[in-house]
Amino acid sequence: MAEPVDRPTDEPLTGWGRRNTPRYLKRGSGPHDLRLAAGSALLGLVVAAGAVLAAGPWDSGQRKAERDRAVAQQHAGGAHHEGTGPEPAPSAPAVLSAVGATAGLTAPAGASGLEAALTPLLDVPALGSVRAAVVVDTATGEQLYARGAATPMTPASTVKIATTAAALSALGPAHRIATTVTLSPDSRTLTLVGGGDPTLDKAALRALAADTARSLRDGGTGPVRLTYDTSRYSGPALHPIGPNENIAPVSALMVGEGRLDKSVRGPAPRTDDPAGDAARTFADLLGDAGVTTSSAPRSGRAAAGSRTVATHLSKPLSALVERALTNSDNDIAEALVRQTALKAGEPASFAGSRRAVTARLKALGLPVAGARLADGSGLDRADKVTAGLLARLLALAAGPDHPELRPVLTGLPVAGFSGTLDDRYTATSPATGLVRAKTGTLTGVNSLAGTAVDPHGRLLAFAFLASGTTSPGEAEAALDTLATALTGGAR
Repeated sequence: MAEPVDRPTDEPLTGWGRRNTPRYLKRGSGPHDLRLAAGSALLGLVVAAGAVLAAGPWDSGQRKAERDRAVAQQHAGGAHHEGTGPEPAPSAPAVLSAVGATAGLTAPAGASGLEAALTPLLDVPALGSVRAAVVVDTATGEQLYARGAATPMTPASTVKIATTAAALSALGPAHRIATTVTLSPDSRTLTLVGGGDPTLDKAALRALAADTARSLRDGGTGPVRLTYDTSRYSGPALHPIGPNENIAPVSALMVGEGRLDKSVRGPAPRTDDPAGDAARTFADLLGDAGVTTSSAPRSGRAAAGSRTVATHLSKPLSALVERALTNSDNDIAEALVRQTALKAGEPASFAGSRRAVTARLKALGLPVAGARLADGSGLDRADKVTAGLLARLLALAAGPDHPELRPVLTGLPVAGFSGTLDDRYTATSPATGLVRAKTGTLTGVNSLAGTAVDPHGRLLAFAFLASGTTSPGEAEAALDTLATALTGGAR
C-alpha cells in the first residue's frame, strides 16, 4: 500500500475558477501575432475584471468571464484576426507595461538565459534528491530548457494533466455522462443505472425521481422494486491508498462524491457504500414523488429488455476537466479515466484505465516512454511520468491542432487567484496572474506543471518535478520561485 498523503493532495480552493486564460487567437496567427495580441488580451482581462470576479461555476467548459472578457476586448479595440480555425493560446507583455507589472522584469534570453536562470534554482536543497524540469515555447514547440526530461518520476496530482487530456482526446469536450432509470419489461422493477458521474447530486436524483414518477403514472404502473446497477465499472473499488478522506470508493453510482458532510471540495469523510447510499436517497425521493417501492433497494443489473424512463446528463466533459484540475478533484479524475477506458473498449478499472490513457497519449504523439498511469488522480505512488511528457502535453493543448484539449489550460489554477494556487503567490509577486499551473503533493514528492507568460510575451509550458523533499512548504516555495523566474521576476 502506498504511503498516505502528507496532507490533502493539494490544498482545497476557495472558489471555482475565479480567473481565466486569455482569449485565443485564430488559426494562422504566428508567434509575432501571438505576442502583439497579448497586450489586448491582457487589457481585456483588466477591463473585464468586474465580470471575472462575478464569474460562477463553469458553463459548458467555457467560463462565463472569458466570454465577458472577449466582449470587453472588442470594446477596447482589441486586435481582430481573420479565420475560423482552432485558436492557439496567446501570451503577452504589452498591457503589462501599462499597468506597471513589467517594471524590473528581465526575460531570460533563449535557452542560454533559461539555463542561467533556472539551474541554480533547481539545485536548492528544498527540492530533494531528484528533480527534473522542462520548458517549451508553445508558439514554436522549441524546447528551451531540459534537465532530466526523460526521467520517470512520481508526479503526484500533476498526473491529472495527462489523464484529463486523454479523456478530452478520446471523448471530446462536449461528452456528458448519463445516469438513467430503467423499467423492466414486466413493469415491476425500476433500476437506477450508474454511468460514472461523480458529480451527481441530490437535485439531479430528485429530477430523475420526478421524471420516473411521471412516466409510471402515464403507464399506470403500481408499486415497484428498486435495484441499482453499478456494472459499468469493474475491478477494485478501493483506491490502492486504502480508505482515505481524499477519495471515495470508485463507483459508477455515487452522489456528491460520497461525501458525508456538505463540502464540495477538499478532504472529507466518505461513505464506504456510495452506490447503496445513492439508491436509498433515490428511493426516498421516489416516495416523495408518489412512487411506492415494495422493499429496500438492492444491487442488481437492469433486466434485459428494460426501457429507459428517465435520464440525467452531467455537465460537459470540458467542465468536469476544469473542475478536476482547479479543485484537484480526485473523484472526478478517477471517473474521467474510466470513461476513457470505456471508449477504448477496456474494462473501466484501474488496469483498464491505465492501458487506455497510455494508448491515447501515445496516439497524440507524446513521449510516453517510462510512463505508468497507475491511477487518474495521482494519489498512487506507482504513477510515473516524465517532465518532458507533461510539458509537451501542455504545449499541445496550447496549439492549433488539438482544440479539444483547451480545457486542460483553462482548468489550470491561476497564481495568486484561484484553485490550489490561490494562496501560493502574493499580490506583489511578479508571477501573480502570469502563471497557471497544476500542483502536486505527496509525502516527499512535490511538483508544478503549467504555463507562464514571459516579458517577451511568450507563453511557456513548463513541468517541474521533485522527489525526496522533506519540507512541503519549502519545496512549494522553491517550485514557485522556478515558475516566477519564467516570468522574468524574482519571488
